[in-house]
Amino acid sequence: MIYPLPAVMVSCGSHEEEYNIITVSWVGNICTNPPLCYISVRPERHSYPILQKNMEFVINLTTARLAYPTDWVGVKSGKDHAKFKEMNLTPGKATIVQAPIIEEAPINIECKVLAINPLGSHNMFIAEVVNILADEKYIHPTTGAFDMQKANLLIYAHGKYYEMGKLIGTFGWSVKKRK
Repeated sequence: MIYPLPAVMVSCGSHEEEYNIITVSWVGNICTNPPLCYISVRPERHSYPILQKNMEFVINLTTARLAYPTDWVGVKSGKDHAKFKEMNLTPGKATIVQAPIIEEAPINIECKVLAINPLGSHNMFIAEVVNILADEKYIHPTTGAFDMQKANLLIYAHGKYYEMGKLIGTFGWSVKKRK
């Protein structure tokens, strides 16, 4: 009942014939310093042995425009489908990891797996964030911050996809001194 969750496309594979994309909502931050995150994947998924073998992946944030491919790559298996090709997504070269980025995604988070924790239905891949690529059109010109509203990021809650809502405050605004 924890909601909403990001709906991300995780790309994996070390060469073009192995490239695959999996939709993941069990994803999140673990630590700031060092920057760590996680994804949780069922061992029976086609991507699981690819992730386990290569020990790296890319978390590609998704947008409302990417909602259809995000859902499609989550329900179709890489055993039977060339997901990049069939969804007209462009595999790009990551800076540090061998796994491809998805060029159409506004942010690509390159990750190297540190540990795999078996937890039950899913195993958690704990990873270090080794690089982040961001589409310049979503970077604020003066602050340098990523504009999530402009990117129109996709979120997932209880089997449904939503566009991100409107901004209602910023960290600490509830206790900020008034002038």
